[in-house]
Amino acid sequence: MPYDTRAEQFMRDGFLRLDGAFPRQVADEARAILWRDTGCEPDRPATWTRPVIRLGMYTQKPFVDAANTPVLHAAYDALVGAGRWLPPGALGTFPVRFPTPDNPGADPGDAGWHVDVSFDFDKPDFMDWRANVASRGRALLMLFLFSDVGDDDAPTRIRVGSHQDIARLLGPAGEAGLTLRQLAANGFAESAHRREVLATGEAGTVYLCHPFLVHSAQPHRGTRPRFMAQPPLLPREPLSLARLPEDTSPVEEAIRRAVT
Repeated sequence: MPYDTRAEQFMRDGFLRLDGAFPRQVADEARAILWRDTGCEPDRPATWTRPVIRLGMYTQKPFVDAANTPVLHAAYDALVGAGRWLPPGALGTFPVRFPTPDNPGADPGDAGWHVDVSFDFDKPDFMDWRANVASRGRALLMLFLFSDVGDDDAPTRIRVGSHQDIARLLGPAGEAGLTLRQLAANGFAESAHRREVLATGEAGTVYLCHPFLVHSAQPHRGTRPRFMAQPPLLPREPLSLARLPEDTSPVEEAIRRAVT
């Protein structure tokens, strides 16, 4: 298939940023639900006592609407292939990150470089969960901003182009893939040379990321809590590195370019 400029950018960098991917009003409605579930009060920073509160999957209308706008559906088609992904019926998980007035920049305890693995979730130790070169179980990693996120608001750190490094690491492991423990054994040193960018933007911004993109949380150094979902886009059919060129999606082609 011929790839346009945005698809080439995705294959090179490992992500696309879509501003205004869903309406701010939808973000505001969803954030009100999330605030309630945090047990914290928006106007009382004294109630923000933890650097991160993790919330689960949400199926209410604002969340489903946010994930299924025409802009996003078109982007899913463009990156994964028309008919090859499942429309999101929920959004989650939400690691809500707070500034802690009594301990600015407090370590949230989860700020390490990683990739999101995608199968063998039945194993009790999450370090035994796996990913493979065909990204079994995951078509995209997605970052949905439900609040305005600036440089100091604990934006996700992204290593630009690092999906290529992970594809090359996974290639020799074949269908079985590697566990998160194996992938993380050297601290993701193979991607340490990559340029770093921050997943900032206004509420309604979405980052569509290659499943193999190396990324990290970080401490909150700002003044306003950060609300972001990091769901997968699930495949309707398995990704394949054996398709004809005209049928190969940018997600698949990025892997194929890295391993050949």
